[in-house]
Amino acid sequence: MGRNHARVLSSLDGVEFVAAVDPAGDPHGCVPAMLGVPVLREVADLLALGVDYAVVACPTGLHEEVGLQLAAHDVCALIEKPLAHTPQAARRLVHAFEERGLVAGVGHVERFNPALQQLRTRLEAGELGEVFQVVTRRQGPFPHRIADVGVVKDLATHDIDLTSWITGRAYASLSARTVSKSGREHEDMVAVVGSLTDGTMVSHLVNWLSPLKERFTAVTGERGCFVADTLTADLTFHANGAVATEWEALRAFRGVAEGDTVRYAFPKREPLVVEHERFRDAVRDGTGEGSGIVTAREGLRTVQVSAAVLASAHEAAPAVPAVPAVPAVPAEPAVPAEPVGSVEPTQTPSAVRTPAPVPATAPERDPSAPSIAEHTA
Repeated sequence: MGRNHARVLSSLDGVEFVAAVDPAGDPHGCVPAMLGVPVLREVADLLALGVDYAVVACPTGLHEEVGLQLAAHDVCALIEKPLAHTPQAARRLVHAFEERGLVAGVGHVERFNPALQQLRTRLEAGELGEVFQVVTRRQGPFPHRIADVGVVKDLATHDIDLTSWITGRAYASLSARTVSKSGREHEDMVAVVGSLTDGTMVSHLVNWLSPLKERFTAVTGERGCFVADTLTADLTFHANGAVATEWEALRAFRGVAEGDTVRYAFPKREPLVVEHERFRDAVRDGTGEGSGIVTAREGLRTVQVSAAVLASAHEAAPAVPAVPAVPAVPAEPAVPAEPVGSVEPTQTPSAVRTPAPVPATAPERDPSAPSIAEHTA
């Protein structure tokens, strides 16, 4: 990601890209020599240049250390998502920048995707009516550059942030499951279901295990469904049907019918460029609120929700114990046939009784531990 930040900063109007920091000396050539920008070894070397703001694109576990160092020297910062590796670290960063009146943003670049920008504008205008559900899918191959966090903190934070942003609602409750199949210590896949404060249902499927790369967001409401593809920056609207049907078998179904489909045309600018322009302007104006950036406080909220996702997954209900196999029942002896003309049988065959399965005994649970449904953020 540092390579892309360097590319944008080097050509951003009103900004002078003066230096980059990489303790390893930029072995991957993220800062091309043609830019004439030095690659420094320490953040202290950058601070000595007297910079106005910096972009923090190091491993997540180092965000707090670097961010606090910048704040202590009155340097504004755009910190890549997630803001920090824990809610406690994120809270310390928020406090450090806010108490000094510094602008701090978080690099949730999906907010600046033109498809999602259009989607939010149309939701705010009431074009969908009441919102019922938000569904996201973010799938693709494992990125080998990510080593210190799992798919929840690296990818699911995108969906957590954009869901709250486009709906204007916070998360109220959630439940999650994760799996790890790649041999790493962190999770590779997560499935989340939950609800927002207004009752809107949410569902997120995120993984690094699929060869199919997908970036899908669907918002369903009383007038239809918006579908945003952030890979192509396309936004499509599927309207509820308004044409009456004369087919009797279909008329019995009183649910939603398929209506018109519209794919919108709108300008499509690179999201990272828009993100940097917004942050540049926020630094100039001296405030993050109302500037269109993702503020550090909003980034804290996303870190808190991602922590709740992991907590829910770790405390998931145990698998149901296998029910013992039912033993074979010996055949009943044959009942002699009744004589012809008999009115009452001389013997009533007994019913075959199948042993009832042994009920599974739930493991004892710590009464002080929260239930899955109680994970709120």
